[in-house]
Amino acid sequence: MDSFVTSVTSQPNGKPKDSDDRAIRILVIDDLSLMRDGLVGILSTQADFELVGTAESSAQAVEAIARLQPDIVLLGWPGNSAGSQRVFATVRESKSQARTILITSEGGRDDQFEAVRQGCCGIVPRSSPTEMLLKSIRKVHAGELWLDRMTSAEIIRRFARKNGGPAAPGSIRQTNREQGGTLSQREREIVSLVSQGFKNKEMAERMFISEQTVKNHLHNIFDKLGVSDRLELALYAIHNNLHEG
Repeated sequence: MDSFVTSVTSQPNGKPKDSDDRAIRILVIDDLSLMRDGLVGILSTQADFELVGTAESSAQAVEAIARLQPDIVLLGWPGNSAGSQRVFATVRESKSQARTILITSEGGRDDQFEAVRQGCCGIVPRSSPTEMLLKSIRKVHAGELWLDRMTSAEIIRRFARKNGGPAAPGSIRQTNREQGGTLSQREREIVSLVSQGFKNKEMAERMFISEQTVKNHLHNIFDKLGVSDRLELALYAIHNNLHEG
């Protein structure tokens, strides 16, 4: 039996997805068939997801990312494993739009740090409820990082000490470093909360504004500072003393 499977998921009512639905295209990578089958079963129940394939080896994963162009890659290997490193490198070097979520065992901060350093956008423990996994996929696809607050804070501290890697502070355009002074007080508050690991909804509730307003502020902050994502913003905040409210 071929271990690489490409399939198109039907909606729960059995009708094929319409291309205009803009389903989130997902590739599942794991060498354990039980894990792959379990994820396939979960994902196939969601009307806004499209399972485009599964892979059990790094060679299959590399081929699948290039051929299938998934939006989300669910990766079940340790973040510092050779297979994961090859997946992360493929996503980076191919300039793929794919965003990777690591499904990991409990603990393993070194493993998680390495995954994020290589460009991983989310970390979901294997013990997480199903709804947490589904939510992480939607949030990461929407451009957010999916890390719990403790993991986020630890990873940010390690980046600040290490000062290296694809998403490290050195990747922030030097010409924009001085623009922290152009941020409004509200934008500075948002930068501080992002660096502490707060998500958009939590920031909105804390600041008594709408979640859309938070998103608008973040868009303006990214433009002003020349950063591309929340992790880079958090690193910028630490290196420019904007991380404490």
